[in-house]
Amino acid sequence: MLQVHGLAKSYGPGAPLFEGVDLEVARGEWVAIVGESGCGKSTLLNVLAGLDRPDRGEVRLDGRAIDFADDDALALWRRRNVGFVFQAFHLLPYLDVRGNVELPLALLGVAGGERTRRAGEALAAVGLDGFGPRRPGTLSGGEMQRTAIARALVHGPALLLADEPTGNLDAANAQLVLECLARSVERTGAAAVMVTHSSVAAAAADRVLHLRDGRLA
Repeated sequence: MLQVHGLAKSYGPGAPLFEGVDLEVARGEWVAIVGESGCGKSTLLNVLAGLDRPDRGEVRLDGRAIDFADDDALALWRRRNVGFVFQAFHLLPYLDVRGNVELPLALLGVAGGERTRRAGEALAAVGLDGFGPRRPGTLSGGEMQRTAIARALVHGPALLLADEPTGNLDAANAQLVLECLARSVERTGAAAVMVTHSSVAAAAADRVLHLRDGRLA
């Protein structure tokens, strides 16, 4: 599903973050990328999401190359094809849980009734059936992150990206979120890439890669 060839990114001459990165992720496969702070893990994830541009290389999703040159096309591609789970949840406090989960569907122009139905299914899939009317501020950290997973997957993206998804959680909630991610990837068939400092989180993935000296191993 995801194919990356020769990807390189630097911040100025003589300051490469990574170069020659090759990566393939199958449908329904969950890959963890680990590495020291500042090695470029989050930047690599942002390039895969189309939030940042590489200096060189190619990213293909389901056989199609991402067009990094066209901002409008890139934004539309990301809206349709990518789900992103962040360390800090990034739920909108003025929307209830259902409204947060419906947001990707609203951006894609899905009708209100269909949005509500799909959001309800997504919440039930992460164990939050009945949580739709609640506000994010009333949720635990684990519940907020599971809401974020539902939001990331509600529109059926081909690519799921997670940046330190357990970084703000205690051990018990982290384990619940990791189990939820594993079930969600298996259920939806998305290709999933997670970057993390946590060896426990990495061990939950199907495969672990190390970003070291600018390359994946």
